[in-house]
Amino acid sequence: MGKRKKRNGEILTPIEIASSGAEGQCIARTDGKVVFVEKAVPGDVATLRIIQDRSGWMKATIVELLEKSADRVDTFCQHFPVCGGCKWQQMGYAAQLRYKNQQVRDALKHIGKVEVEEWLPIAAAAETKHYRNKLEFTFSNKGYLEIFDKGNPDHLSVQALGYHAPGRFDKVFDVDSCYLMPTLANDIRNGLRDLCIENAISFFDLKEQTGMMRNLLLRCNRKGEWLVVTVFAKDEPETISLVMDWMKESFPQIVSLHFVVNEKRNDTLHGLETVCVNGEPYLTEVLGNRTFRIQPKSFFQTNTEQAEKLYSITKEFAGLTGTELLYDLYSGTGTIGLFLADKCRKVVGIEYLQDAVDDAFENAKLNGISHASFFAGDMAKVLDEAFVQTHGKPDVVITDPPRAGMHPDVLARLLQMEADKIVYVSCNPATQARDLHLLSEKYDVLKVQPVDMFPHTHHVESVALLGRRG
Repeated sequence: MGKRKKRNGEILTPIEIASSGAEGQCIARTDGKVVFVEKAVPGDVATLRIIQDRSGWMKATIVELLEKSADRVDTFCQHFPVCGGCKWQQMGYAAQLRYKNQQVRDALKHIGKVEVEEWLPIAAAAETKHYRNKLEFTFSNKGYLEIFDKGNPDHLSVQALGYHAPGRFDKVFDVDSCYLMPTLANDIRNGLRDLCIENAISFFDLKEQTGMMRNLLLRCNRKGEWLVVTVFAKDEPETISLVMDWMKESFPQIVSLHFVVNEKRNDTLHGLETVCVNGEPYLTEVLGNRTFRIQPKSFFQTNTEQAEKLYSITKEFAGLTGTELLYDLYSGTGTIGLFLADKCRKVVGIEYLQDAVDDAFENAKLNGISHASFFAGDMAKVLDEAFVQTHGKPDVVITDPPRAGMHPDVLARLLQMEADKIVYVSCNPATQARDLHLLSEKYDVLKVQPVDMFPHTHHVESVALLGRRG
């Protein structure tokens, strides 16, 4: 049998975009094949070019939009579509919510194969722009020029401070205006880039591992206070002082100013000293009636307003009366467990990272909570029979695992512990559905509510309440 001829480069027209698929792509169909299309909206009719052809599916890009979907809107960011951040900004927000809600339903139906007794409407975000409290930017001496008008000499500078181009670890495109954080983020980032160019401070070369300026981390709270970390590749005191002094003088909103010297080949700050040169070494944020400290390396939900909704839904689902022993699995810096602590007898948290556990104890102390304990280690190893015998059989379990979901050994332990309720908070409906299928051996899914944490993206959180049968 002859080799199948690839259709790469072939034009398809007219093609109607039928539905929304996984990872933010949309789906069309032709000749019995599924075609995945980025930057489309269901209801669009378009001319497509095939860019990838496989035996069961194809991937295509839009060459010409023939008819606009009723859900299509004008994009608001100059960096769309090169930036991989807000991939759905061409879709109206009501439609985004509709497809996110359907994504959770489809996952639980087709992957989880579980019945849900009550579906609650997706918790929408009140603010769809400037909603993040944290962003990280990268310096590069080889800016990604393809997004610019190459005929304009003002855009030919290779010095960039921005985001990595999708699929390119070594290319960074220069960000002029980003709509993810409050607008002061643009002022800080653009001002720092200009300062470095004016003073001939070199930008990092990601391949050669040379240059001075590496990264910029910004965090803010709802009071309008900012924490800023500038990462340098070398310990050059004069340059560091120049940048730090400029930050202090230019932005009084920065109440926590830091720098890091990173001489490693990767950009992670793990194991590196963070030097606070001005203000407190942390920000504080209030969720509900709890105050949390946010340090440069702390994990904290990046959408504060929606985090408060997420935790409130979790608390409501848990239905605590004040007498329960609560296990908080994948507890991070203790935010969920401490948010619920006033409604239970005791909180026991388990988290992989020791730094996060240290933060959790600090947050418990800050809020005067003495009935919460946190433990560090691999969840599958820490949560064993001896741990349960020592700390007691939980009445309620809150679990908020990473995107990969829970380890099979953890699921087996949950089935063995037989808590009356499990509240499963997930950032990945597919792995949540897989885990709920395994837990359905002893548990029914009583309620599910999706939560939109990241407007203009395909990402969606999901909170599920499980009740033990019998």
